[in-house]
Amino acid sequence: MIGIGDPGMRCSSAGCTAGAEFRVNWRNPRIHGPERVKVWLACPTHRETLAAYLSSRGFPVAVSAVDVPLESVPDPA
Repeated sequence: MIGIGDPGMRCSSAGCTAGAEFRVNWRNPRIHGPERVKVWLACPTHRETLAAYLSSRGFPVAVSAVDVPLESVPDPA
């Protein structure tokens, strides 16, 4: 299981080298169903920025702790 502080678990924000504490789970609904989950890793500083970037493009997004994988990202209600 992936956990906070694992080697290589770095934030996905460009240029950031901070350790990841969150998963920004997302998908492109034009291509994939809710069961297809893509993941960007995020530090506390970039958690909201990365989620907002994806949301602004119409992608469903759900943020979870880095050690809590999601099996799906459903469309917003």
